[in-house]
Amino acid sequence: MSAPDFVAIGHVTLDRIGDATRPGGAALFAAVAAQRLGLSVGLLTSHGDDFPLDLIPPQIEVVSVPAGDTTRFEHRQDPEGRVSHVQAVAGPLAKADVPDDWRGASLTLLAPVLDEVDPMIATLFTDGAVGAAAQGWLRATSPDGLVVGRPWQTPEVLLQVVQALFLSREDIRGQEAAVVEWFQRTPVGVLTADRDGALLFVNGERYDVRPRPAHEVDPTGAGDVFAATFLVQYQRDSDPWQAAAAAACAGSLAVEGLGWSSLPDRPTLDAALSAYQRYE
Repeated sequence: MSAPDFVAIGHVTLDRIGDATRPGGAALFAAVAAQRLGLSVGLLTSHGDDFPLDLIPPQIEVVSVPAGDTTRFEHRQDPEGRVSHVQAVAGPLAKADVPDDWRGASLTLLAPVLDEVDPMIATLFTDGAVGAAAQGWLRATSPDGLVVGRPWQTPEVLLQVVQALFLSREDIRGQEAAVVEWFQRTPVGVLTADRDGALLFVNGERYDVRPRPAHEVDPTGAGDVFAATFLVQYQRDSDPWQAAAAAACAGSLAVEGLGWSSLPDRPTLDAALSAYQRYE
């Protein structure tokens, strides 16, 4: 079989917010974003029997590593930001779990939520571009399950093989100097900052990416949608600034509905990007 156009790797999750529990996970949001933009998509993940696979768009090919539990989070919003507790964790994802026929994918995004993805998976995808949404490698849990930040000793090999590294402002608190160094060692880096837009690093040079105004309903997954859209658009146009603009539009559209309900298809994204660029 031929490889999917886009491969996303990371845990699907069950996220409890208030009284509602919804499917989530960085890799899942990235996969849906790429599928909406017209790509064939594969998702490598791990979960228990309780995960509702039927809610994933059927066009996405899912390869699951069996686990006793699905990764479960409980989130609440405090004045300082989102506070998350982990209630269960699925299995790790290793190089041996990647289907052989997926290794020719033109785009791959490693998207851990809690250090479950072996960074060396990046070395398998030698025929295409690899991005890393690295937030899950900068997370640990306290004894009561609280998600906290942790220093990340970035594998040198990862920085040598990824074309784009994605992080958010919340991920890097206390590690700002290290992050700048990481971005200087990768062709492209992006630091998203919610309503404040993003910072784009191209060969170590920094540029501002202004936000697209949005009516926020649900911010879950916006950064993951940004990362996936950036990779897709960059492959299409070979222009990191255009890719960042498209990703800013997709991320802002994503927050305007619950879950992935408002993720854009290609015509919707192109229209939003055109309007966004008229006001530059």
